[in-house]
Amino acid sequence: MQMPAGAMVLQEPIVDTLGREIIDGLLRPGDRLTLESLQARFGVSRTVMRDGMRVLESLRLVYAKRRIGLVVQEPRFWNAYDRRVIRWRLAGPGRERQFTELTELRVAVEPLAAAGAARRAPEEARAEILRLAAEMRRLGEAGDLEAFLAVDIAFHSLLLQASGNSMFAELDGVVAEVLTGRTEQGLMPFHPRAKALDEHDAVAAAVAAADGPGAEAHMQVLVDEVRAALEATLTDGQLPD
Repeated sequence: MQMPAGAMVLQEPIVDTLGREIIDGLLRPGDRLTLESLQARFGVSRTVMRDGMRVLESLRLVYAKRRIGLVVQEPRFWNAYDRRVIRWRLAGPGRERQFTELTELRVAVEPLAAAGAARRAPEEARAEILRLAAEMRRLGEAGDLEAFLAVDIAFHSLLLQASGNSMFAELDGVVAEVLTGRTEQGLMPFHPRAKALDEHDAVAAAVAAADGPGAEAHMQVLVDEVRAALEATLTDGQLPD
């Protein structure tokens, strides 16, 4: 049964608040949460509160314990691939580790995904990848970072989806969150580097030409550059606030 829209509106900020408090360590592993205390805190009905806690359970941030209530989970149990968990981690005190983990995931997956897209993508997907790369160059050179981000996400998401690997395709939301996080936290230059734009063009051209090794090699250069830039930032000090 679908939740009424009004209940969802009430539930979402509660889930966001509690999720961030768990990720940030304000609510610690083993802490007990009761519906009664949360109802009093947020001023919502028991039904709304219960449904919100079910969302946190689905993210494995809390678990139900008989006669105790809901208990905050240890980080090793969290659903690390859920977009909300990623977003909260990128906004929290552990964001350096989250950026590192996400970048390492991209280095491991995206070159193979690009090679898969070169071998398996339908013609319309190849044409769209070329179009997106050209649009990224136009927006990047114009310094329109907001529009550039949307196209960058579409480019990388389409490569994952067109790879022919259903497990890679499931990571499109993960990549979208890390690209968004890089932009929102000031880790993207106002004008994307010319080399990055060149490599996006080269990946797209290789995919369009069904050149698997070329697509993999150019994507490897691209994600290695992202990793090097992140490592340089971390070496220089904290990520920007």
